[in-house]
Amino acid sequence: MPRAKARGPHPIWDRLYETAAPQGGYLTLAQAAAAGYSSPLVEYHVRSGRMERVARGIFRLVHFPPTDNEDLAVFWLWSEQRGVFSHETALALHELSDALPAKIHMTLPDGWRRRRLRVPRGLILHYGDVDKVDLAWRGPVPLTTPLRTVVDVTLEGDPALAEQATAQALTRRMFSRTELRQATARRRNESESSG
Repeated sequence: MPRAKARGPHPIWDRLYETAAPQGGYLTLAQAAAAGYSSPLVEYHVRSGRMERVARGIFRLVHFPPTDNEDLAVFWLWSEQRGVFSHETALALHELSDALPAKIHMTLPDGWRRRRLRVPRGLILHYGDVDKVDLAWRGPVPLTTPLRTVVDVTLEGDPALAEQATAQALTRRMFSRTELRQATARRRNESESSG
């Protein structure tokens, strides 16, 4: 009797690598499945040492070279690639102020506010939609632009940190005072109209 044809794509390591490469070597179980790797096959590669499990449903290709901020990729994949690093975390990534956050700050889309989430330890969530103009990338992960970051910290964070970040950003000509005033006023208006 002929063997039943396997369902889904045939597993190809290069396809798996291409998925993981822009994410710092990390990938989700769903992404592995899309590359043809079933859960048992992923488990086989974990046992054989080609992959390591870093969180529930998130794996890392062990031969992939380490990158800066690769630990953030795990949180980003947890958010189904919808989260954007923000607030004090984005300040640190932009090297604005003396921010050394003990926890990771991430903004999720406003629609996620109603979802019941098992939030990973060390992650603080904020909710709000981040427009493409407010989005930057650092390695494999998205973060808010310096302007959006300073507005976030001004409206929701430590005033002293916001003041220090503003001074540094203005000195580095990341944005102007006028742009900051306009962006802050716009965010306040959005907040008042939605609240």
